[in-house]
Amino acid sequence: MAAGGVEPVELLVAGENVEPSLLAEVSTLAHPPRVIGVYRRDDLPRGPLPEVGLALWHVADPGNVGTLLRAADALGPAFVALSAGCADPTGPKALRASMGAVFRVPTCAFDDAPGRRVALVPRDGTPLGEVELEGPTVFLLGAEREGLPGDLRVDERASIPQAGGAESLNVALAGAIALYERLRR
Repeated sequence: MAAGGVEPVELLVAGENVEPSLLAEVSTLAHPPRVIGVYRRDDLPRGPLPEVGLALWHVADPGNVGTLLRAADALGPAFVALSAGCADPTGPKALRASMGAVFRVPTCAFDDAPGRRVALVPRDGTPLGEVELEGPTVFLLGAEREGLPGDLRVDERASIPQAGGAESLNVALAGAIALYERLRR
């Protein structure tokens, strides 16, 4: 039972090789699963990296990290680069949000993200629809409260135009829109 080509180290199956009550005890789900797969973190995809990616700076919410992995899977191929301070993509909430994308989307360290660096900022950037997105491109996304640090090396700052008085978009939504814009072209 491989997940995205990654083989499990162990499969725990309720009633076959483990007591159902034990699966219920270790599960974080409201309704415990009948099967739990155990995988090695080192077996998750690392490369080669596609020419498009998302680089996450201190995105601590595991739901956002998992959702961005899912967006990279659906709107890619794309990679996800993680800085220190990002949520663990293999944590329970991130795994659920990724819907299995963690097994298909290559990840790397933030500083190893290749390509032209397009920082997504809430305002005062070039409208995303006007930004050159050909060739290797990485979209930089910051934590929702702090955003991206001012001293980070970027090639261009881009903003997603918003109607009305909205302050900003959720980081996962902004990343998905950026990947869609690149794919659309």
